[in-house]
Amino acid sequence: MTEPQPTVKCLVWDLDNTLWRGTLVEDGEVVLHEGLREVIVALDSRGILQAVASRNDHDHAWGQLEKLGLAEYFVLPRINWGVKSASIQSIAQELNFAMKTIAFIDDQPAERAEVAFHHPEVRCYPADEALALPGLPEFTPPVVTGDARRRRQMYQAGIRRDTERTEHTGTDDEFLRSLSLELRIERAGDEEISRVEELTLRTSQMNATGVHYSDAALRALVVDERHEVLVASLTDRFGPHGAIGVILLERRPDTWHIKLLATSCRVVSFGVGAALLRWLSDETARAGVRLTAGFKRTDRNRMMEVAYRFAGFHEPSEGAAREDADGVQTLVLDPARQDPPAHLKFVAPRLFGNAYALVEWVPAAE
Repeated sequence: MTEPQPTVKCLVWDLDNTLWRGTLVEDGEVVLHEGLREVIVALDSRGILQAVASRNDHDHAWGQLEKLGLAEYFVLPRINWGVKSASIQSIAQELNFAMKTIAFIDDQPAERAEVAFHHPEVRCYPADEALALPGLPEFTPPVVTGDARRRRQMYQAGIRRDTERTEHTGTDDEFLRSLSLELRIERAGDEEISRVEELTLRTSQMNATGVHYSDAALRALVVDERHEVLVASLTDRFGPHGAIGVILLERRPDTWHIKLLATSCRVVSFGVGAALLRWLSDETARAGVRLTAGFKRTDRNRMMEVAYRFAGFHEPSEGAAREDADGVQTLVLDPARQDPPAHLKFVAPRLFGNAYALVEWVPAAE
C-alpha cells in the first residue's frame, strides 16, 4: 500500500510564463496571471512557504515582484542563470526541509524534467495547474495553527535576526539584551493544542522524557483540574518566534510534578529552558509545595539533562523509587524563590490560588 505523500511545506515558483504572462528579459513588462495572487495568499495563510527559482536577472525580476506587490510573500528567491535543480537544492538546505516536502511549478516540461531527474521526491506541476493547487490534498494541511499562519513572517524575522547577530560586535549577553525578548506562558487552548502535540512529537534534544502526547491525550489533560497544560511563546523586536515550549504539570497534594518539559531547539541560545525551570522553582516556592520532574535519558536529550542538573534537580533519597515501568526517573528539586533572567521579560500565570491571571514575573525583592 502506497503511503500518502506529506503536505507540501514549500512551493517553488518559476516566473516567466508561470507566475506572470510573458518573458521579462524580452518583454520588459509582464502581467500577473489572473487568479494567481489569490493562490499565493491562500497558500501563505496555510503556512506553506513560497520561494522562487527563475532564470532571470535578479534585480530586474525582484523589482517586478515588488511592483506587483508580491515580493513579501516569497522567501529565498533564487533568481540567477543556473540550473533550477541547484536552486531548489539550495532552498531545501537553507530551510532544512526534506525534498519530499518541496513542490515546483514551471511552464517548461524540460525544466520540470531536469528538477525531477536530480530530485525525484520533489513534486512538479505544470503552470496551467496553478489555479488548482489550493484544492489539492497535498496543499491542504489537516490543521492550520496560529503559528502556521505566521510562518512566513517568523521565517523572515529569523533572517533579519540572524543577520544582525552575525554583524553584532559586542558580547552574546549584550546582543540578547538588545532583542527585547518577551517569554509568555499561557494555558493551552484549542488552537494551541495542535502546536503542543507537534512540539512533543518533533522535539527530541530538548524533550525531558521523549514522550509523545496525542491530540486526544492533551485535550483530556486540559480539562483535568489536576493538570496544567502550558504553552510558551517567544517574541522579540524582530517579530514572533511562535510557540516554542510546552509544560505538562501535574498537581499532587504536596508536590507539583513536571510530567513533560519540551522546548524548541531553535531557542536554546536564548536561555528559554533555564528560564522556564527558574520560573517553576519560584512558583512552587510561593505555593509551598515540592517540585519533581520526570526525566528519561535518550540518545539525543543530553542538553535537557544538563538543564535539569544546572537548575538543582537531583535523584531522590535512598529507598525512593528511581524509575517507573517506562524507565522514567523522578528528579527532585528543593524549590526556592528565583529572579527572572535579566535579558527577557517574562509574563506568566500564577499557578497557585483560584484566580487565573497573567502577570509579569519580577525579582523576588520587589
